Amino acid sequence: MKSKRMFWSIVDKIESRIDSGEFTPGSRLPPEREFVETYNVSRPTIREAIIALEVRGRVEVKSGSGVYVLENAEDKEANVVISAFELTQARALFEGEAAALAAFNITDEQLTALDQTMIQMELGQDVEQADRDFHLIISKATKNNAILNSIQNLWKIRTTNSEVAEAYKDICSQSNQKRLEEHREILNALKERDAGAARTAMHKHFQRLINALFEASEAKALEQIKKQTTKTRGLYSLDHVVTGRVN
Repeated sequence: MKSKRMFWSIVDKIESRIDSGEFTPGSRLPPEREFVETYNVSRPTIREAIIALEVRGRVEVKSGSGVYVLENAEDKEANVVISAFELTQARALFEGEAAALAAFNITDEQLTALDQTMIQMELGQDVEQADRDFHLIISKATKNNAILNSIQNLWKIRTTNSEVAEAYKDICSQSNQKRLEEHREILNALKERDAGAARTAMHKHFQRLINALFEASEAKALEQIKKQTTKTRGLYSLDHVVTGRVN
């Protein structure tokens, strides 16, 4: 038992040094003998600790080369590029089913809370927070923590991914009335306990968002083409030849 506790203690210590940045991703860990001297333990204890770190996905053992630090799974996740289109499609799939399930389980108190978010949005009071609350109340009404956690993570991407947040800001600020109407349709379906209608209304809401994202993307692309064309026209214009002036 003591040997086992020692082995996990070494795992924690090495992992802590990795997390602190002392051992960076891609770097090779010190040789086994150095760890033996540093922690005053046996070679088998160090070997067991390395095996555990490998199982955890923190290091990779390369035969004849050494032990190398791997990139943290959370860091890899943070580096994944997710577009506004991908996020919106994922939200539509998750939240459509969440709305359908919520229709069976939602409480009167949760329906009242949804009504309150509608009032806030109509009055223009902290609209973005009211929008978020609306969707998360429905997610909680599923009474399924896996669904709730998944949708919360999607919302986290929506708010922390700068490109996605900017894309949503553009389209949401231009269509608050449509958003209100779509939320009202979802809420009415939930009040009727109509799972099919709730799912359809949620999908309709996200389909409008996807279409708005495409329109915004096309507008930006056309603006870029216009700027490039203007620049090219100036480059090849003969005005400076005729007038003797450089534009």
